[in-house]
Amino acid sequence: MPLEDRGYSFQHPGRDPPSFTTVDYVLFALTLAVSASIGFYYAWADRRKKNIKEFLMAGGNMSPIPVALSLLASFMSAITLLGTPGEMYNYTTMYWWIGLSYFFVVFGAAHVFLPVFYNLKVTSAYEYLEHRFSKGVRTAGSMTFSIQMLLYMALVLYAPSLALNAVTGFTLWGSVISVGAVCTLYTSIGGMKAVLITDSFQVIIMFTGLIAILIKGSIEVGGFGEAWQLAYDSGRVYFDDFSPDPAVRHSVWSLVIGGAFTWVAIYGVNQAQVQRCCTVPTLKQAQIALWLNFPGLCFILYLCCLIGMVVFGLYSHCDPFLYKSIKTSDQLLPLFVMDVLGSLPGFPGLFVASLFSGALSTVSSGLNSLSAVVLQDVVKSYFVPDLSEEKATLVSKILVFIFGIICLGLTYVASLLGGVLQAALSLFGMIGGPLLGLFILGMMFPWSNKWGAYTGLLSGLVFMFWIGVGAQIHKPNIPKAPVYTTDCIWNITNNASTTAMPTTTAMFNASIADADDSDPLQRLYDLSYMWYSATAVLTVCCVGLIVSFITGMSDFYDVSFMWYSATAVLTVCCVGLIVSFITGMSDSTIYHTCGTVQQPC
Repeated sequence: MPLEDRGYSFQHPGRDPPSFTTVDYVLFALTLAVSASIGFYYAWADRRKKNIKEFLMAGGNMSPIPVALSLLASFMSAITLLGTPGEMYNYTTMYWWIGLSYFFVVFGAAHVFLPVFYNLKVTSAYEYLEHRFSKGVRTAGSMTFSIQMLLYMALVLYAPSLALNAVTGFTLWGSVISVGAVCTLYTSIGGMKAVLITDSFQVIIMFTGLIAILIKGSIEVGGFGEAWQLAYDSGRVYFDDFSPDPAVRHSVWSLVIGGAFTWVAIYGVNQAQVQRCCTVPTLKQAQIALWLNFPGLCFILYLCCLIGMVVFGLYSHCDPFLYKSIKTSDQLLPLFVMDVLGSLPGFPGLFVASLFSGALSTVSSGLNSLSAVVLQDVVKSYFVPDLSEEKATLVSKILVFIFGIICLGLTYVASLLGGVLQAALSLFGMIGGPLLGLFILGMMFPWSNKWGAYTGLLSGLVFMFWIGVGAQIHKPNIPKAPVYTTDCIWNITNNASTTAMPTTTAMFNASIADADDSDPLQRLYDLSYMWYSATAVLTVCCVGLIVSFITGMSDFYDVSFMWYSATAVLTVCCVGLIVSFITGMSDSTIYHTCGTVQQPC
């Protein structure tokens, strides 16, 4: 149905962006106030408990339900809420496949990695690395994690603020500073209990806002079936790209297998998640918390995907990028909310509350985990090993405050990373992938030693940063799905005339059409970001095993033939895949021209 028949005339590029009402600001302020109040409550309730276990691990007596909700909130952040609808709009429904990887992620985290950490009774996940390798490897792991989390928190904090500022006029630095300050406040005074309970509250706000957007948006588009049909007609409904080419941005293999490696790095060995799992009394309850989190992961993912389809349904004949209403895909959902819900007092405020609830939960989890890591792996390990419980709690609170300030300062770096969804997952692959490889090296290969761990981690980080930075400098040409401006009209105040904009159609294919396949380095930079984590794991393990073999021959001879075979297979596969990718995989690239039902994207 044409947009003008539904009563829409989109914002003129030169017109002032719509602004929030008093009700909207009140709802947003209430979200921050409730979060801060929870922190004050637990600071008062636990004022006589001065032990560090209470502050960092909630005393180890939490129930699985709030832990499951906190696990869900920690990394299903504003990144997911903004990035996933933009992914559906710009490309195809292939991203839905990543939901299948969540099953393997939760299984691996609950039954492979978690038992190791829980049985060791660790506060910092990187204590395992000292038990397995050395104190230096532990420090290297914890510092790598710290860099990853600081960059990720800055991205989580900056992205929603920038998107909202662009389409609603919501103050950019006002929202960054207010959210960052409130988050730092309740995390520093309330500890882990405050983080877990506020995360649970914020998940409810996120669900409420997303469901309201989907229902109201579907009604405005003419029903979800209408939105799906429009997406199908444009070639966006596409699920069967089984191309083996690792340069294909999203294929079934990259999303299910590559996605599993990416998310295992988050759920399996990331301090923020391990720390939450260890706040329950037993290992079984920790595993239950992880499995309770699984349907929530899928629900948020597919809810955001459905919203993306509805967003396209509304703008299917008036692309806001070509119309100059917005500049990045991260601004699509805020624009949609203002167009559809802007006339309803309180609804834009509910959306902002949902968006920043995702940011609050992620940043609070990150601050708490960073505090735990630096206290355990640096302060106690190197400087004051016999630090009293009361002083350790005080140091943790100070560390939360310091990291909160650093996070605010790093928001500028986040502005350089591009689209938030791909930027976040790339970050997890480039830094989280080598960390996952380090833990796999220690847990799965008993003859690996500290020299293999050092060189493996360093090689993984250098190699992945080379690919990641190279991909930013030499960005592959990935065409997007077709968009149109057939129904765009100029909305000029006090002027009854409307001027139709030129019809514009963009064509799309599933791979990189214009890449220079003769350049091996460009082929390397074309690697799909979904394969970053898996590539990092292979690099760390291969280099680590080879160096361990060279430096620890006596230990190697004691290992069974099975481990010899595993090393040989892993090395051959890693080297073979890299060489094949650089020299010959381009011949297997499958191109799809889309824009019709007969030839979908």
